[in-house]
Amino acid sequence: MPTVSELITYPIKGCAGVPLAEAGLTPAGLPHDRSFMVVNNQGVYRTQRRDPLLAVIRPEVSSDGGQLALHYRVVESLRIEVDTTSSRRDVDLFGAPFRGIDQGAAAAGWLSEVLGTDCRLVRVPPEHDRVADGRIPGTSGYADSSPLHLLSLATFNDLNERLAAAGKPPLPMSRFRPNIVLDGWQEPLTEDRVHRAEVGGAELGFAKLAIRCAVTLVDQETGAKAGPEPLRTLASYRRVPEGGVAFGSKFSVVRTGKLTVGDEFTVTEWTAGGAC
Repeated sequence: MPTVSELITYPIKGCAGVPLAEAGLTPAGLPHDRSFMVVNNQGVYRTQRRDPLLAVIRPEVSSDGGQLALHYRVVESLRIEVDTTSSRRDVDLFGAPFRGIDQGAAAAGWLSEVLGTDCRLVRVPPEHDRVADGRIPGTSGYADSSPLHLLSLATFNDLNERLAAAGKPPLPMSRFRPNIVLDGWQEPLTEDRVHRAEVGGAELGFAKLAIRCAVTLVDQETGAKAGPEPLRTLASYRRVPEGGVAFGSKFSVVRTGKLTVGDEFTVTEWTAGGAC
């Protein structure tokens, strides 16, 4: 039976992840996951696709969610009180309209200095009611789509074996920015065949395959683009009919619970075609 080997939340969309030993799973995923987003002055989202330096900004959210710290190399860290009550502003995420609460001039100035372009920082408002699509839809913050990205070590190791066979260096797990990493399956891509599963008292429902983009080309330690891998190798065996290449799967939260590294991941229902 597979077990959870890693839990990672990404409080600011596009910024570095925060590893967790345990976490209460919310309807929108792991605590604070993609609850903040960097936007330009017009409210349009920024991601690593165009601003790869986001990768090396390390956010830190207090346990009660009331404070946010921003860390980046030699730039002095910034700590702010999280604003959840101020007036809302329009924000754009992949062309879809949402609302956000601006986190003030200090955060905007700090991010603008680091990224070298005009930035604002917004937070999901408490009334945010976005529902991401998929086979089993679910609530989501500012994530690309569904709230949980799950990737198995079997799938990850299979890719690195293919890279090695082609004389290419392995890639770290951080390139794929998963929320939940599973260890214990022997066959790669098994996560693609899960329909429903239980872990830590929570129930997860399969939403869709994770279609990979240029973010996977960004070195998450340096914030530099380092393509063409893994997209070139994934294109040789993971092209999907709807377009693009898939790697890992997206899940919705059907029932909340408490997740801990080491928890067993129990598949309760497989898709048509069955279990591995």
